[in-house]
Amino acid sequence: QVQLVESGGGLVQAGGSLRLSCAASGRTFSTVHMGWFRQVPGKERDFVAWISMSTGSTDYATSVKGRFTISRDNAQNMVYLKMNSLKPEDTAVYYCAASRVPNWLTRSTAASYDYWGQGTQVTVSS
Repeated sequence: QVQLVESGGGLVQAGGSLRLSCAASGRTFSTVHMGWFRQVPGKERDFVAWISMSTGSTDYATSVKGRFTISRDNAQNMVYLKMNSLKPEDTAVYYCAASRVPNWLTRSTAASYDYWGQGTQVTVSS
């Protein structure tokens, strides 16, 4: 089992920045890829960003490309999401997720991840 705990959410004005953190514990050696998703009430969980824990390769949703950066620290079992130029439409609960098998082809699909954190709220005011 892998446990994921997100932190760093909060209230920020439009144009501001936040950095989310995801701390992994447990059988972290089994984690191959990790991702960030976000969800607003009444909607599905949407893909935000993906990272390969071994190579550091990344991918982003079109809506956040150029504004968000995903990174990892393997030694600390951490994954980060730096969010710049935040917009009100970025308001959501942000979730960290981990997969035990390579999921490049399905990286934007929530079902391809095995472990999830509890989420952290990000609110961007206009």
